[in-house]
Amino acid sequence: MQDREHKNTFSGRLITGLSEAFERVRADGQCKAVVLTGYENYFASGGTKESLLQIQDRKISFTDSNIYGLALDCPVPVVSAMQGHGIGGGFAMGLFADFVVLSQESVYTTNFMQYGFTPGMGATLILPRKLGSSLGQEMLLSARTYYGRDLKERGVPFPVLRRAEVLPYAVELAENLAEKPRVSLVTLKDHLVSDLRTQLPSYIEREVAMHEKTFHQPEVRELIQSRYLGS
Repeated sequence: MQDREHKNTFSGRLITGLSEAFERVRADGQCKAVVLTGYENYFASGGTKESLLQIQDRKISFTDSNIYGLALDCPVPVVSAMQGHGIGGGFAMGLFADFVVLSQESVYTTNFMQYGFTPGMGATLILPRKLGSSLGQEMLLSARTYYGRDLKERGVPFPVLRRAEVLPYAVELAENLAEKPRVSLVTLKDHLVSDLRTQLPSYIEREVAMHEKTFHQPEVRELIQSRYLGS
């Protein structure tokens, strides 16, 4: 992912490009693994200021694109090489991968509540599932920012490496996966993520319902306008 102009926020260009890339993976019967990464110190930075304001105005919904579910729906294993900052929906999207690698120097946050609205993008499902109930709920409710090294100290079940080591580690892992027969990889992934795939639509439905209660408050618009500084 490399939308330098928007620092890997979920711009229209990033959403379209990423969706098309995963479609090519789905159509490629030779592909056995995917490495999802960003550029320099950005992995994925969540919604743009404009899109948050449009959701607040009821003009769009985060469900208008399924960017959050691309890694989960991908038939082959996905390695999320979060070499840079993972913010809001960008962090949640990365956690839906089959393997996650974090950077010691990067920041990770689900900062939805910083703007006064409840989380979306499947975050209420994937954070407690991947990070554990206690840490997942803490991140969702507090909207605090954590360095990768902080999460390592909290015992997250992922490798947390120096930034320069993240992508090489992820590529090595993908190469290991690629040694296996594709049909076996697809079959085992289908089994391992079946519960997540089944549960995600109901969580998205409930997140949308929570947005109806929380996103359209006047103070939310004020918080987006005053606190959104870009990535």
